[in-house]
Amino acid sequence: MNRKHDRPAPFAAPYAPPDESFAEAFLGSRPNPATQRLVEETARKLVRGIRAQRDPLGGVEDFLHEFSLSSREGLAVMALAEALLRVPDDATADQLLADKLAEGDFSHHETSSDALLIQACAFALGLSARIVDVTEPRGLIADLARRLGLPGLRAAARQAMRLMGAHFVFGETIEAAIRREQGRRERFSYDMLGEGARTAEDAERYFEAYAHAIRAIGDSAGSAGLPMRPGISIKLSALHPRYEAISRERVLRELPPRLLALARLAKDRDLVFTIDAEEADRLELSLDVFARVVEDPSLSGWDGFGLAVQAYLKRAMAAIDYVASLAEANHRRFMVRLVKGAYWDSEIKRAQERGLSDYPVFTRKAMTDLNFDACAARLFDQPRLFPQIATHNARSVAAVLRMAGARRDFEFQRLHGMGESLYESLAEMSDAAVRIYAPVGPHRDLLAYLVRRLIENGANSSFVARAADPETPESAL
Repeated sequence: MNRKHDRPAPFAAPYAPPDESFAEAFLGSRPNPATQRLVEETARKLVRGIRAQRDPLGGVEDFLHEFSLSSREGLAVMALAEALLRVPDDATADQLLADKLAEGDFSHHETSSDALLIQACAFALGLSARIVDVTEPRGLIADLARRLGLPGLRAAARQAMRLMGAHFVFGETIEAAIRREQGRRERFSYDMLGEGARTAEDAERYFEAYAHAIRAIGDSAGSAGLPMRPGISIKLSALHPRYEAISRERVLRELPPRLLALARLAKDRDLVFTIDAEEADRLELSLDVFARVVEDPSLSGWDGFGLAVQAYLKRAMAAIDYVASLAEANHRRFMVRLVKGAYWDSEIKRAQERGLSDYPVFTRKAMTDLNFDACAARLFDQPRLFPQIATHNARSVAAVLRMAGARRDFEFQRLHGMGESLYESLAEMSDAAVRIYAPVGPHRDLLAYLVRRLIENGANSSFVARAADPETPESAL
């Protein structure tokens, strides 16, 4: 790979400064009262639109309202969703079901939802709980009911979990996902499900899967140009079995050529090509790999390359500025997907285990929300960056609309299966583009991803969870 002499210095920013060090900057970046009122009014209109819509199948909002993650039933469903389809033998599956169904009052759970997905899950779990009622005496009849009922119970519960998975996965193969995309007005970015590589064989398998997906997406992409083209999201930890800071020299020697090969495939087809965000201690490594690949002359003239930045990171703004400096140095324009962040629990736990003086992520949701707005504003201020604003929060959407004004060189993004009602409401008041982040893969690979998304959006402080509650006033959202 060729290297330029004007490459910016490696990315460097304090890993874990205290939250309070950001307060003054955030307060200084807040809009004036008149603009703030306009943002809030737009957000209220979006919330009213959300609550006026009903998905006949049922989306994440319906699910979170039915099975709150603050309830025993909600937590039990999460455990089942994460583990049940991956349990290889029936005996262990039966033990898991009995254990988790005992944790919630499913046998007396009556749903008021008219959504098909919610009714099916509630019925299957309620039936299962009646078959395995741990409050029954362990007599002959109870034992017989257990013995005769468990195969049916197992099938019903697994089918409920599959139904959940089918609602949130876009296709089990890239070909199926592409067929489903046809005729949709939204843009798409496909995410090949799977965890990080553990061996060189894993990394090679993921590389081939990405290459196959890029070719398939390109073959069906039509004649539209960027940024309307479909795209793919790449996880760097899937392309190298030792993707960690301690192996930095090895990673920088072995990974950039592999990523460059995929980027060239995407460039040849004029696709959107995004590096997904990962844990905080991989941020420098991700930016180092990105810097080495984007300087290659073979990628010049292509504006589809980009990466994701997580607003809950205290270094998010510094990362955006660094990517902007790379764009300037290489005379390029990059896409930047701004997200809130998906690994908050593990980041907090990891910092505590290491005995760090502070956390690499904001510990208060309000700080993340403020940083999200500040980072979005910074993206709009950088002419060599194309903002991709990924949010399911009506207030964040309203704030970005106000920042953008008449500009349309940006897009919103949402997860498939989430946020449909918000963006349907947005479509009634704006022609802003929307891209769907669409998971692709077998349902058993989806479930870990699905649980992360539901936990992320199901916290009591989450907009998605609160918007699902009709008793939460608009002003509180």
